[in-house]
Amino acid sequence: MNLSQAESKQLAAALLAGVPAGLSVEVAVCPPFVYLDTVRGVLQGSPIGWGAQNVYHEGSGAFTGEVSPGMLRDLGCTYVILGHSERRHVLHETDEDVNRKVHASLAAGLTPIVCVGELLEERKDGRTLEVISDQFEGSLAGLTAAAMAKCVIAYEPVWAIGTGQVATPAQAEEVHAAVRGMLHSHFNAEVAAQVRIQYGGSVKPDNAAELMSQPNIDGALVGGASLKADSFWGIVQGAAASVRPA
Repeated sequence: MNLSQAESKQLAAALLAGVPAGLSVEVAVCPPFVYLDTVRGVLQGSPIGWGAQNVYHEGSGAFTGEVSPGMLRDLGCTYVILGHSERRHVLHETDEDVNRKVHASLAAGLTPIVCVGELLEERKDGRTLEVISDQFEGSLAGLTAAAMAKCVIAYEPVWAIGTGQVATPAQAEEVHAAVRGMLHSHFNAEVAAQVRIQYGGSVKPDNAAELMSQPNIDGALVGGASLKADSFWGIVQGAAASVRPA
């Protein structure tokens, strides 16, 4: 919940101006609902996609204040972030809430970026993988392998979001590898290899390449560093430097 309309337009223009030649990774931004059309007007026809930070699970109706998947598609959105830690822990969304949104988003042709992550207390208690597994199973319940292959997962340790703390590459990789294993066991090897698993949690230009060079970290869900074009492109460059052969 940052920036004004004018600032959002300015940031989108700055991002567009900074697109490197031969961009080798996929890039998208997710502004607040009220600025989606403004940002679309700047980015349309460019290599930068756009999406939303949330959605409601119903297609239409008397749900005052909510935004449907079809409305996002109407604005050209490709992605939607679901189950972000702030939605879960500040606004009290449950795994079941996230799951309904995942199904609705897929039905509308959106790519859900489904977030999972543990609190500091849960990590200290040694419950990280238990928490991640519960969120994985609850948020992705009822998906076929084909549907799962159309999703993205983002691991965001809640204790590392906006705190300046960051999971070490080894800590992040441990969880990403576990999530990859969950994809294999709940779906199949093809889905496990295909689904992108992003890391989110104080990602910056100076740690992006090291994080994304880990075997199971496929990208970044960028928070505060996305509010400045130079830091955002620094992270993208780190991602590009770590791209593994297909």
